[in-house]
Amino acid sequence: MDHPLTHLDTAGHARMVDVTDKQPTIRSATAAGRVVTSAETVALLRDGTVPKGDVLAVARIAGIQAAKKTPELLPLAHVIGVHGAVVDLTITDTGVDITATVRTADRTGVEMEALTSVSVAALAVVDMVKGRDRSAHITDIRLLEKTGGRSGTWTREDS
Repeated sequence: MDHPLTHLDTAGHARMVDVTDKQPTIRSATAAGRVVTSAETVALLRDGTVPKGDVLAVARIAGIQAAKKTPELLPLAHVIGVHGAVVDLTITDTGVDITATVRTADRTGVEMEALTSVSVAALAVVDMVKGRDRSAHITDIRLLEKTGGRSGTWTREDS
C-alpha cells in the first residue's frame, strides 16, 4: 500500500498535519517493551528492596505522565485529550515487561502516546535500578495494536 508522506509539504518541509476536518472518534493504542536486568536485580524487584524505592509505582506514574506530555516531546504530534492511560509492569525472570494502553475520543490516534508511555516507564525502571545494575537496558519497544479512526483496527501479527 502506497501512502503519501503526510508530514511533509510539497517542498519536502516538515509540517503538522491539519486534522481540523476530521471527526473525533474513540481510539486506543497499546504498546509494549521490556527492561532487561540481572538476576540479582530481579530478586531485588521481587523482594521490593531496591534502594530507591517502589520501582513499579514510579515507572507506572512516569508512563502515565509521559502519555499526557507526548506533544511536548514529539514536535509534530497533535495535542489531544488523553482520556485514559493504563501502564502495566510485570517482573519476569529477566527483568520487567511493560505494556501501556492509551485511549482518547479525538481527531487523531494515540499510538505515539502509548509508545512514549512505555519508553518513559522503561527509562524510569532503568533510573531506579542503575545504582545496582549498570547493565540494565531497554529493548523491544513496539506498537501492539491500535483501534479507531479512518484506518480502523491494526494488530501486530507477532504479538
